[in-house]
Amino acid sequence: MADTVFTKILRGEIPCHRIYEDDAVLAFLDVNPLSRGHTLVIPKEPAETLDQLSDDAAAAIGRVLPRIARAVLAATGARAYNVLQNNGADAHQAVFHVHFHIIPKLDDGSGLGIGWRAGRLGDGAELAKAIAARL
Repeated sequence: MADTVFTKILRGEIPCHRIYEDDAVLAFLDVNPLSRGHTLVIPKEPAETLDQLSDDAAAAIGRVLPRIARAVLAATGARAYNVLQNNGADAHQAVFHVHFHIIPKLDDGSGLGIGWRAGRLGDGAELAKAIAARL
């Protein structure tokens, strides 16, 4: 895995505004926030994309995401938020270390804006079977 700004933060080479830390996870404020309280949650395990993350590291993040989201909501007064996680450059990933964004949607309109161009599933039986077979 390439050296990233997040690996430098984990090594203490770049400062951050820490919100939470344990043996497996670090959460800190985004330096380029979409809204007040925009928080990043990263595993300490090196992995570029979610599919490369170990089950243990994924579970560690899953355990703390709700707790961190509740704290962000309480601190910002937001009533809504997005959790965003991108994998790969084509999916708009800019830092190639797994990370989750907790982005409060505030009354001032700040937060994540999403354009969602939904398609139609049609007959998903074959696709569901193909995906399930690879689990």
